[in-house]
Amino acid sequence: MAGNPILARAEKDAEQGSGSLYNEGTTAYMQAGGAAQAGAIQAGGGMPGAPGYAGGPVAPARRMTIDDVVVKTGITFVILLIFAAIGWNLTGTLQALAFGSAFVAFILAMFISFKKVSSPPLVILYSAFEGLFLGAISRWYQSFGEASGNGNLVLQAVSATLVVFAVTLFVYKSGMVRVTQKTRRIFMIMMFSYLGIALLSLVASLFGVGGGWGFYGVSGIGLLISVFAVGLAAFSLVIDFDGIVRMADYGVEEKESWRMAFGLMVSLVWLYLEILRLLAILNRN
Repeated sequence: MAGNPILARAEKDAEQGSGSLYNEGTTAYMQAGGAAQAGAIQAGGGMPGAPGYAGGPVAPARRMTIDDVVVKTGITFVILLIFAAIGWNLTGTLQALAFGSAFVAFILAMFISFKKVSSPPLVILYSAFEGLFLGAISRWYQSFGEASGNGNLVLQAVSATLVVFAVTLFVYKSGMVRVTQKTRRIFMIMMFSYLGIALLSLVASLFGVGGGWGFYGVSGIGLLISVFAVGLAAFSLVIDFDGIVRMADYGVEEKESWRMAFGLMVSLVWLYLEILRLLAILNRN
């Protein structure tokens, strides 16, 4: 099972659906095709090529490749950036609505994650709503950085995110870090533990803890939590890379590349937001 919960269901379905890798799946298809042809003949459809032939097996869908995921990831990020630019330039009530788009993005993420069949329109919609939120919150952090005289926090966060992405990709491709069932289980435990801490921090911030930052604003504790979150998001990318390779090996349909792109985008956005918050904490007066 994939460590990223976004991709976990897809990989589990691929494992159960294929029973093995693509070659065995192809054999099963051929056998099913033969059965379909025999059924057509018995129904009076005739032999292939004969008058009145009722049809035969449908050609199998094209397999997903790594290139497919790269292309779909590029498309989703272009959409994300376009709407992020829109969210960045919104003010007043519209900016508040852009912050609220995070809720819509969350609902869409749940549909995408638990839907058995990949849905490109939902992934595109998610990219748009997530982009609006990302632009609005980035503008807020930027205003915070300028008010505290600490420069362009957004540019620093974007640069750091790209560097971390490149490093994690290199680490995975070089085999320096191997993703196993044990590491996936540990990652899931740590991730849900962090989500619990983040939720408690949100509640605490409503009562003014940490100057409105929750646990993140409590001296060294907040800094440690933020660093831990950045590391967790970075490792999520490594697990995503492994999950994408596995899904390609399983021979899933090309359409699933949209779901893979979605999972990768979620991890990258998470990483960016955690780095942005860490920079804000470090530069806080």
